[in-house]
Amino acid sequence: MASKFQNRLIGTIILVAIGVIVLPDVLDGQKTHYKESVASIPIKPALDSAVESFEVREPIDDSVSLPEIPVEVVQKSQPLQAADNAQLSVKKKDVLEKNEYLDSAWVIQLMALKNTENAKNVVKDLKKRGYQAHSKVENGFTRVIIGPDVSKSKLERQLVELDKITGSKGQLLKFKPLNP
Repeated sequence: MASKFQNRLIGTIILVAIGVIVLPDVLDGQKTHYKESVASIPIKPALDSAVESFEVREPIDDSVSLPEIPVEVVQKSQPLQAADNAQLSVKKKDVLEKNEYLDSAWVIQLMALKNTENAKNVVKDLKKRGYQAHSKVENGFTRVIIGPDVSKSKLERQLVELDKITGSKGQLLKFKPLNP
């Protein structure tokens, strides 16, 4: 005969097994299963008998172009005289000369570094300080450039500040936008 201890041990094991197996299902509650609705894509859509058609138009003639020289509008209540016509042609010539980029801008070439990462870090630091800094890769070197700016005196003042910040003496150069 089995002892009281063995009976109690077997009973405890059975109760624990029932608790482990049955209780999680009872305590989870009612499970909801989601079923995704799948719509099939038709292989070939059915077309209506009335198919949409579009009219192909002829291209628009764009022979009218803007004038080659800038035109200055003068509004006067009196009719134009010969002297006014001469003044108008002089003003047109002045505008043309300004567009030829006779006045150049200036840049500071601060340093040229072999390590591109170092140059990018210097540019990032200078941009945080408010400078218009750029990097340019050329012949294996990465150049750190400040500018361009039209004011030469402003860049000369910045040269002194940049020397204090970076410890390198920059060089003031003319900026050539078409031939950098």
